[in-house]
Amino acid sequence: MEHSIVLVTGATSGLGYAAARTLAGEGWREIIVTGRSLARAQETAAQLAAETKRQVFTPLELELDTPASVQSALAELVKRGRPIDFLLLNAGMVPGKARVITAAGVEASQAPLIGHHQLTVGLLRADLLSPNARIVITSAEPARGGVPMFKYTDVDALAAKYHHSDLTAAMEALIRNGPNVKYVPNNAYADAKLFVAWWVAALARRLPSGMAVYAVSPGAATATNVSRQASLAVKYLFIPIANLIPGMNQTPETAAGRYIQASKFGTEVSGQFFASAQGKFSGPIEAQLHPHLLDGANQEAAWQAVVNVSGVNWSYAESLRAVS
Repeated sequence: MEHSIVLVTGATSGLGYAAARTLAGEGWREIIVTGRSLARAQETAAQLAAETKRQVFTPLELELDTPASVQSALAELVKRGRPIDFLLLNAGMVPGKARVITAAGVEASQAPLIGHHQLTVGLLRADLLSPNARIVITSAEPARGGVPMFKYTDVDALAAKYHHSDLTAAMEALIRNGPNVKYVPNNAYADAKLFVAWWVAALARRLPSGMAVYAVSPGAATATNVSRQASLAVKYLFIPIANLIPGMNQTPETAAGRYIQASKFGTEVSGQFFASAQGKFSGPIEAQLHPHLLDGANQEAAWQAVVNVSGVNWSYAESLRAVS
């Protein structure tokens, strides 16, 4: 993949900032950094340029919770007309004790996926991803299971009990935190990151030949702002423990390096979720082969639920037309 243009969402702090800085060191010609406001994105671009001594950072306003902002960002990228080689969908959050529903009716920890879906499909439709583009989106260790204090929802049971076994309806209810869904912050986070892994598998089947997409857990990196709204148990129990146990935590630069590592993977592993080995939160990443992650019905139901909530679809047939 040519080191030409990369777009990083959530680049104003934490792992997105660390990734942008690392990419500058790798020689990328242009690094588009997004922030919730243009002023914040501009400030970030200036800070990164000063730190790296490279004038390669372009600010872009992008509020993933707001469909109009996503459309405005897409319009700006269309006006520029330069295809993106590496799309790093990093923005995300750990939900807090109080449930938050966005103006679009989406539970806050699920909202980044909806915005990232709208952005990705918009770029595909505008032919603004290069023929060999790589897409990396942040997932997390709880998506694989086995993480203390985090438990994803049994969507099959939820569908059977409340939605006449309609998996898509059950997942849409989770995205909206609708009726019959009990809000538990850590579980909502696990659900959001599992949906990311399922969405990636479904998107991989719809991408034009040559492109690839991967879900990647950055692993534990507590020196970021991502957990600023997390539950007290996470802030004052899980994170302090992670800081004390050797090998359980890592620097933001090391965590962001996982994204960049995945961007160099081949198309043969497109659609897979990469995370630490079972029971670990740092160290080498490996493809996660747990049965619930590989369930095709859940992957497609998650895709359709995201389509229903976002109002945006993309099909393999459209991919064929895009490259013809």
